[in-house]
Amino acid sequence: MDYGKFKYESAVKARESRKNQTQTVVKEIKLRPKIDPHDYGTKKGHVERFLKAGDKVKVTIMFRGREQSRPELGFRLLQRLAGDVEELGFVESQPKQDGRNMIMVIGPHKKKSEATRAHPTPASPNNRSVPSPRAAATPDPADTAPADTAPADTAFADIEPAADGAAVPGPA
Repeated sequence: MDYGKFKYESAVKARESRKNQTQTVVKEIKLRPKIDPHDYGTKKGHVERFLKAGDKVKVTIMFRGREQSRPELGFRLLQRLAGDVEELGFVESQPKQDGRNMIMVIGPHKKKSEATRAHPTPASPNNRSVPSPRAAATPDPADTAPADTAPADTAFADIEPAADGAAVPGPA
């Protein structure tokens, strides 16, 4: 067997296997226990966007000072967030206290490859499709209609034929 052919085929197999792989990306959102409702909505929007893109989200609640004595506030906030995004993802690891932080991981229902197929990326300016000159030179037959045939229900509907055959405008 030819060694060059073997190396080429193994490289093609490796390329094909890499094409079907997706990288697991973990995005992180940081919250505080006393968060404003509008700020919570903004952070929830970020979590939804990450989950729709197929990424995992690590939600961290940071406790400072006296907030550390009330971890149930952070737990309730994480449960509320998990309930708000349950149609997009599921709780992969339950909230747990880690020093001054409480951490929870939310995973998407769809894999990243499914999410990218469902939401195609917009065309970048570098990937513009330019029509070929041949396509521009040949007119579309549906666009070109004979000039002497006009449909009866268009702009000529108010013109009545005269008795001698010449067309004269009707009463306006």
